[in-house]
Amino acid sequence: MTITRFAPSPTGRLHVGNIRTALHNWMLAKKLGGRFMLRIDDTDAERSREEYVEAIRADLAWLGITPDGEERQSARLEHYEAAFAALKAAGRVYPCFETAQELDLKRKVLLGRGLPPIYDRGALQLTEAERAAKEAEGIAPHWRFKLDHDEPIAWEDGIRGPQKFDPAQLSDPVIRRADGSWLYMLPSAVDDVEMGVTNVLRGEDHVSNTAVQIQMFTAMGAKPPVFAHEALLVGKEGKLSKRLGSLGCDAFRDKGIEPEALVALLARLGTSLPVEPIADRGTLIDSFDLATFGRAPAKFEDAELERINTAIVHQMDFASVQHRLPQGIDEAGWHAIRPNLATVHDANEWWRLVTGPIDRVEFSGEDRAYLAEAAQALQWSEDPWHALTSTLKESTGRKGKPLFLPLRQALTGMDHGPDMAELLPLIGEAEARARLERAAHG
Repeated sequence: MTITRFAPSPTGRLHVGNIRTALHNWMLAKKLGGRFMLRIDDTDAERSREEYVEAIRADLAWLGITPDGEERQSARLEHYEAAFAALKAAGRVYPCFETAQELDLKRKVLLGRGLPPIYDRGALQLTEAERAAKEAEGIAPHWRFKLDHDEPIAWEDGIRGPQKFDPAQLSDPVIRRADGSWLYMLPSAVDDVEMGVTNVLRGEDHVSNTAVQIQMFTAMGAKPPVFAHEALLVGKEGKLSKRLGSLGCDAFRDKGIEPEALVALLARLGTSLPVEPIADRGTLIDSFDLATFGRAPAKFEDAELERINTAIVHQMDFASVQHRLPQGIDEAGWHAIRPNLATVHDANEWWRLVTGPIDRVEFSGEDRAYLAEAAQALQWSEDPWHALTSTLKESTGRKGKPLFLPLRQALTGMDHGPDMAELLPLIGEAEARARLERAAHG
């Protein structure tokens, strides 16, 4: 069975890049009839917050992304200890005693010589006595995973195609800090093995991590998952944007963005498929295919999201939004104002055209006389708008804009808006006549 995972750290709110990763992993699992797992990477006890764990769950729920299971790394520490002990016994991890300042100096020297800043494995040159002396001085070691330099690291990436790394050109990664806390690499690999993760879909900034982790899987006697690395999101300015790192579900909700709109955009952003206002998740899942993903950075633009959102709102039926609408709006009211909405929030402002008060418009003497005649001619029927305009067209000879615009302005206080044939019955006969008479008398 296909098993994917989304593994956020609860050190902040999900942002648009995280949301896209979660969505694509969920879609991949659903497309292949598999399971989508949520893994909370909360080994960083200092920065992890329970409020962010709750926010991650709430944001996924708002987006309609339902995990099939959840794991927390803070509850799995003994698993990492066991893997660490096994790797240590196999000679695949080793203690290092350099300070951060010493490592930084080594990097600067290498860069100054025009060389890649790869760790020189200096700790492996220490004798047992030298290591014992360091520990006797109270220097606690950090620990690195020892890469096997004998074989190139290669895999077939689901998006990037064939990938190949020379392990000698990679630093042995630090997997454990001197205080005993874990870095990302080893716990993630252990979890992927023990959770049965078959497919890892993540950003291309993890490509070198994948090379390292493939060796970790092999060292643990496990088959690596299938990896795919998608292009990162960029802003319209054409570079990685800090702003994208702050765009979260709460910000989208505050702007009136529907979860269906965000899903429709992010589902296809960076692919060769057209971004369309598709509210049906099944349709999006059916068309999901890693073969459509491109290598170019995926451009996130607010204007495109707003365009999709407007189109999604225009598709929404009354039952799905009823609980979010101002009191008094029935199905006919929703149908009348819906074509003018960019967000469901906007319904409050457009419904004011029915409930009042409306803005006052200054009319010419000729138009005031016309509106007085309109107040007299108003007859209520199943279709009062067309009855009124037909009568006035015949009696005044007006047509087009001179016929319709003064009536709209008098009845709504606006030059544009919902279809008057739908709006007028909602305003009601008495209120409509009163508005026409007020406009006629200035």
